[in-house]
Amino acid sequence: MDATKEVIKIKGGTPLEGKVKTSGAKNAVTKILVASLISDKKCTLYNVPNIAEVEITVELCKEIGSVVHWDRETGIIEITTKELKSCYIPQRFSGSNRIPILMIGALLGRTDEDIIVPTAGGCKIGKRPVDFHIQSLERLGAVIEYREMKKEGSYFARAHYGLKGAIIDLPFPSVGATENTILAAARAKGTTVIRNAAMEPEIIDLVLFLQKLGVMISIDVDRTIRVQHTQHFQEVEHTVISDRIETASLGMAAIATKGKVFVEGAQHQHMITFLNKLREVGAGFNVKNDGIEFFYKGPLKGGVHIETDVHPGFMTDWQQPFVVLLTQSKGFSTIHETVYENRFGYTDMLKEMGAEIELSTNCLGGKQCRFNSQGFHHSIIIKGPTPLTAKEIAIPDLRAGFAYVMAALLASEESTISNLHYLDRGYENIVQKLSSMGAVIRREHIEIKPKESLIADLIEKASTAKTPGK
Repeated sequence: MDATKEVIKIKGGTPLEGKVKTSGAKNAVTKILVASLISDKKCTLYNVPNIAEVEITVELCKEIGSVVHWDRETGIIEITTKELKSCYIPQRFSGSNRIPILMIGALLGRTDEDIIVPTAGGCKIGKRPVDFHIQSLERLGAVIEYREMKKEGSYFARAHYGLKGAIIDLPFPSVGATENTILAAARAKGTTVIRNAAMEPEIIDLVLFLQKLGVMISIDVDRTIRVQHTQHFQEVEHTVISDRIETASLGMAAIATKGKVFVEGAQHQHMITFLNKLREVGAGFNVKNDGIEFFYKGPLKGGVHIETDVHPGFMTDWQQPFVVLLTQSKGFSTIHETVYENRFGYTDMLKEMGAEIELSTNCLGGKQCRFNSQGFHHSIIIKGPTPLTAKEIAIPDLRAGFAYVMAALLASEESTISNLHYLDRGYENIVQKLSSMGAVIRREHIEIKPKESLIADLIEKASTAKTPGK
């Protein structure tokens, strides 16, 4: 049997028109699933997207004893973890996503056994050190060690004498470190104060879920979160917030293709900074009661400067499709990435497609960031407008994946996009959604040439060894 691979083929040049519903937020639902592990009560989640990242997280929870019922059609998950059958997350989950490290915070208060989790994974967009996680958990009384296992690393964590509340100052408002600390603090005796905490909408959604679960938790205006020891929990019903990354992605695709799309379920309060930048480039949007309409209203203008930052700043996951939008905007624009040091690798392919983009190791913009003078290409200059041409594209990471889809929607001929597992991690039914708005797009299997087949087989074997089966 001939070897094949799955690809998306897109013929550009068609404006997107119509209505589409945004999915539940990947970065909220996966963390809430882990948060459910701190109690033995049933938790029912609504608006759950049918994406690979949720599937992996569900498998992680099942591994330690969760009973999960997932209705993919209705987007409802019921999860109950009456007891822990294991505190060991196998090495096959190593590199699958960034969720395993959060298992430490969730499980420390439920067991006095050693918790073993593989090293963090996710997209290759720069280092994602877990130092802030470990330092915070150690302040609460955990003992954490890194050990080599089967040629790969794992973290061993324990709190044999229980956890105790503490005052924790995060050096950087890390989303993951904030989440991990909150989860551990819920079962730590006394009160925990987390200062310089992340305040992303997904963090607030986690806080709301935990409050429903029974946790005494509060937020101050100065990025401070207080968590009190919780012993009694209750059943929860919770609707996951809509995905602000998908909302922005679909909106920019509509504008770039000179179309008009209504994104049902888009939440205005999570999009303020993004919408301001759309207005700067001359794009159109109307906020309605049940969503946001995005539309092209005339030539786009460049000359904008964007600096990614923690919330309420410009989200780092918005910048990739925004770069594509700026390739269609007249003039020079700059983007300064301050969250990850290596997030512009995807621009090489955009340049091959015709984009005029220059990378810089300098902090271009109003402030110097923590990557200053370290030699990282963390700023870019984009000149537009430039026509884009079709290419064969291999996706390197999740958000770059949609930037390439968007570029292909603009290109003159047909592009072929592979490595779809990255796209599937974060976008639910993206081909169907774009097709419903008029995009000339299809998903299909194509034959792999012999050399390519051998490489694909090696990649598949490595992936199977690290990630759970379907």
